[in-house]
Amino acid sequence: MKLFSSEFLQASFARGFIHQGTDLEGLDQLFNSQVVVAYLGFDATAKSLHVGNLVQIMRLRLLQRSGHKPIVLMGGGTTRIGDPSGKDEIRQFLDESKIKDNLQSIKKIFAKYLHFGDGATDALMVNNADWLNELNYLDFLRDYGRHFSINRMLTFDSVRQRLEREQSLSFLEFNYMILQAYDFLELHRRYGVQMQMGGADQWGNIISGVDLIRRFTQQEAFGLTSPLITTSSGAKMGKTAQGAVWLEDSLLSSYNFWQYWRNTADGDVGRFLRLFTDLPITEIERLEALKGSEINEAKKILADEATRLCHGENAVSEARKTAENLFENPEGNVADSALATVFVEKNQLHQGLPIYEAFRLTGLAESNGDARRLIRGGGARLDDEAISDEALLLNLNSFKDKDYLKLSAGKKRHALLKLQ
Repeated sequence: MKLFSSEFLQASFARGFIHQGTDLEGLDQLFNSQVVVAYLGFDATAKSLHVGNLVQIMRLRLLQRSGHKPIVLMGGGTTRIGDPSGKDEIRQFLDESKIKDNLQSIKKIFAKYLHFGDGATDALMVNNADWLNELNYLDFLRDYGRHFSINRMLTFDSVRQRLEREQSLSFLEFNYMILQAYDFLELHRRYGVQMQMGGADQWGNIISGVDLIRRFTQQEAFGLTSPLITTSSGAKMGKTAQGAVWLEDSLLSSYNFWQYWRNTADGDVGRFLRLFTDLPITEIERLEALKGSEINEAKKILADEATRLCHGENAVSEARKTAENLFENPEGNVADSALATVFVEKNQLHQGLPIYEAFRLTGLAESNGDARRLIRGGGARLDDEAISDEALLLNLNSFKDKDYLKLSAGKKRHALLKLQ
């Protein structure tokens, strides 16, 4: 059954991208009649985006592939405040220099998913600091603040849930939704933006922007949200016991990125293929129908497709080869694999490198204490042999006739310690 006639909304519905929308019938007609300019905003709170942001990036990608124009709004201004949506406490404040560094790093990620340029459907990246940093506070309150009802703002999920949990909500954060609504208006004026997209937790902020545009321009604007993605176990998407699954390979190796998707639960495979790949729906339906051990092939295809988009074809080949050496061909050479690798100089080993410190250096443990607990729990291995002595010292003799050691935390997390 087709709920929509436009290519973008049809595909968005089929892939599970639609949660709520303002006037979906009118939006469908708009997509059928012209090139629609739509945006999504991303704050620069870290050096990289993570898998939790990937749904929104893939929505922008689908928008462009459907013949429309995506705008990536970088939150150089709003990062200074912090979005309270889904947060239990105020964000840590970042200085201007850190925000600038994060913006530069994040920009590179979008070039992997979108085509930027000057064409009608080419993506555009803008920074809300360009207008927010120039605002006069009193003028802004007079001209725009009077259009926001505190009573209504208190009903929005991003505010209400925070207050229901009796978590502090600062006046600074309370202003965030006003600034996001103003962003929408400013983008409408500058670039003809007709639609804002975001996660379900952004609904209140988005409809505030729709209302503001209607008040100031008497024109119709639209909002479209996606569901918040969790795994079948209920865990938040992109979060693991080891931390965030980053899209920047300097923070997470392409192999570990591939392995994250390869370890997808059986019940999530079809949904994740729809959300995080460009595969046709008919092919996805074939893959998600696989049963028993055959579902592992679908998981490998998911890992291949997601990794290809984020890290390129070579990363897929290397990840596949590494996985085969680790799990299917234990005698294979992992020295040239895509495993995360940390180099040590020979002089660092003269007095011995504690094994727990090696686990911390390779990122397999967050701290020396975490590494000690891993060893005591029987989950640490050195060249596939269980480690029982947490006081073990690594030296040049530990490497025997090779220039690397393979460290493992559990069955699925591995790294190399390599001589420089």
